[in-house]
Amino acid sequence: MSTTENTPETQAGICPLTRRRFMKGLLAAGVLANLPCGLLRPTRTEAGEIVYAGDYEIFRNACPRNCYDTCSIKTYVKDGVVQFIEGATESTFTRGGLCVKGYGYTRRPYSPDRIKYPMVQEGRGTGNWRRVSWDEAMDRIAKKILQIQEKDGNLLGLALSKYSGNFGITNYGIEGMMSSLGYTTRLTGTPCWPAGIDAQNFDMGDMWCNDPEDMVHARYVILWGGNAAWNSVHSVKYVYEAKRRGAKIVVIDPIMTQMAAKADEYWQIRTSTDGALALGMARHILDNKLYDRDWVMANSVGFEEFASYLRENVTVEWAAKESGVPATNIIEMAEEFATAKPATIWIGYGLQRHVNGGAAVRAIDALVAMTGNVGKVGGGARYGHLRTWGFNYHALLQKQPEGAKGVPGKAEVKGDFHFAGGNDAAAVSYSDRILNINKTAQVILDANDPPIRMLWVACKNPFSQDFDRNKMVKAFEKLEMVVTVDQFFNETVNMSDIVLPVTTLFEEWTINASYWHYWLSINERAIQPMYETKSDIQIAATLSKKMNALKPGSCTFPTEIDSKEWMTKEFNQGIYDLFGIKSWEDLKKGPAKAKMPSAAWHDLKFGTPSGKYEFKSELAAEWGNKALPEYVAPREKTDKYRVLTPHTKFGLHSQFINLDWSEEFNPKPFVYVHPQLAAEKNIKDGDTVRVFNSIGEVKTTAKLSTVVPSDAILMYEAWFRNNPYNVQNVVDDTSSDMGAYKTGQPGVAIHDQFADLAKV
Repeated sequence: MSTTENTPETQAGICPLTRRRFMKGLLAAGVLANLPCGLLRPTRTEAGEIVYAGDYEIFRNACPRNCYDTCSIKTYVKDGVVQFIEGATESTFTRGGLCVKGYGYTRRPYSPDRIKYPMVQEGRGTGNWRRVSWDEAMDRIAKKILQIQEKDGNLLGLALSKYSGNFGITNYGIEGMMSSLGYTTRLTGTPCWPAGIDAQNFDMGDMWCNDPEDMVHARYVILWGGNAAWNSVHSVKYVYEAKRRGAKIVVIDPIMTQMAAKADEYWQIRTSTDGALALGMARHILDNKLYDRDWVMANSVGFEEFASYLRENVTVEWAAKESGVPATNIIEMAEEFATAKPATIWIGYGLQRHVNGGAAVRAIDALVAMTGNVGKVGGGARYGHLRTWGFNYHALLQKQPEGAKGVPGKAEVKGDFHFAGGNDAAAVSYSDRILNINKTAQVILDANDPPIRMLWVACKNPFSQDFDRNKMVKAFEKLEMVVTVDQFFNETVNMSDIVLPVTTLFEEWTINASYWHYWLSINERAIQPMYETKSDIQIAATLSKKMNALKPGSCTFPTEIDSKEWMTKEFNQGIYDLFGIKSWEDLKKGPAKAKMPSAAWHDLKFGTPSGKYEFKSELAAEWGNKALPEYVAPREKTDKYRVLTPHTKFGLHSQFINLDWSEEFNPKPFVYVHPQLAAEKNIKDGDTVRVFNSIGEVKTTAKLSTVVPSDAILMYEAWFRNNPYNVQNVVDDTSSDMGAYKTGQPGVAIHDQFADLAKV
């Protein structure tokens, strides 16, 4: 459809209010603020809420991206078109503001680049797309599925690659769709945070963090390996408030981040040595009897063994040499942390994306525990939680067809961190084939008996986000059919046979909970689905209808569904009680906060085998790790310089940056190089350079910066719609040390990567 036509797309595309709000959000770089536009003559009620003149329908939405903040959104619609959005004032976490990415949401449904119809590509990567009807697309897909079943006698040749592009609860219907077809191949696990999940489970019996809003009570805050100013902007106000009340703010990070710039102190640690620094602090605290003996004796096991390990293997001087943080600073930080009550450490997810990441998290957990800061308001080793995720998972838990066959025997399906089940493994003699999502390319190449013949991709962009892109190309060449469900023509769509257009958050019903804060939000359908887009569960129903028309009984997924009705089926009395609501409809008035204590482990009843905090974990040893939180050395260098690929301010993984509005502020990528390293390589600011290693290369523009260590190269992960830039060209799939216990697969050492660079 031409973008010059008078359609809702162009109406919203030129809306001055929407665009101004987005621009102001970008200029504010994520600073929280209500950004009313004078065009609508805003007024403020006695309760402080901004009210806009004009006849607008207001809907409740929620950001479904893989982000700490899971923002509650108020959407203003006029004549069926989203005009503008703001953060919900009812949530004390979102507090009326959105991040720089969130203000760009209004462009998403109306982007001229949006996939509008089912499309078939004649030759992967050719760009030779043609529009087809939903019936033709489903006919091709269903016939291929039936062909696989007839050829192999099962559907293990059909694989699902799905992750975090949309974390709405009903989006687990994608897994449910696979179960409704039979036993299939599932790429399970998570690249995001599995090593830390295992670490906290070994130490405390679960992953549970304090309410971020109680951080205001902390007297000492360490943000370790995370850039909250970019990646959890709403949490920063609690850090600021703690500082206003007298807390000291310390940031530990290999990069001089925006969050580091806002701290009282910043320590540029040598990448992958976080465990050494934590243990060095613990040794000084132990030697000077600054640990909380009463807490340790009453609430933990294994402390004496941990203390012996520290005395025999750790010194402050050793920690300084390993980490690059001076010994005098380690001593000062250790003493301040141990004597400030309460004190807290926010453990960033980047910190555990190493071959020793889980061990590092366990060392930091031990530091928090030995000072008696676990179970305290304003304290805690903050990582994440799933305490507000007690949904029914109705969309997920679908039954296999009668007589379906898969892998003989019983298997436990774990998958991603929200995966609440899958097949009923305890009641059947077959199960899905489970493969590692962090080694997607390799497992596709290796899988046989049967080979993976068809891949369904949803909520995910493997070519921009999975590892070793060149190997991924070879893996896709082995596949007979690739179906991708997406909103834009990204790199994975380019390597697909069929693309199906999916709805945006404004066009579907679902629920969103956070793995960080304690708020729950409903996501209403604010506008009708545009063009021929369908939600994931509607796509599943459409496929089921075609499957059963071709072969009755071949798919158990309902053939007609109401998205709103399916959303309501995810609620239960436990959810209502937890959030203090009588019905899901209460959420139409605004988000609700869980009625639970703000301090994780407030009752000091841990989920470990001993029921106490475990400095020594036999369970960790059973899973192939050290029983104690001992130091594990970093990955040995495989090339000259470390390559770091963190999140950018302007995008989330491979989303947002492709929007034309975002491109005005972030038009192209760079590789950030320290001036000292640049001088050695005869590289000047603005030069075109190659970053290369044994698995591939990236060509981009150099930007000299002292925020980067002199022995490292930094490239932000992102997908640009008009640029071949892809950091996954130089990132391999080396595993981290933990993750298999709770997520089914080990994590991936994303930041343990090395490469060389040269001027082109």
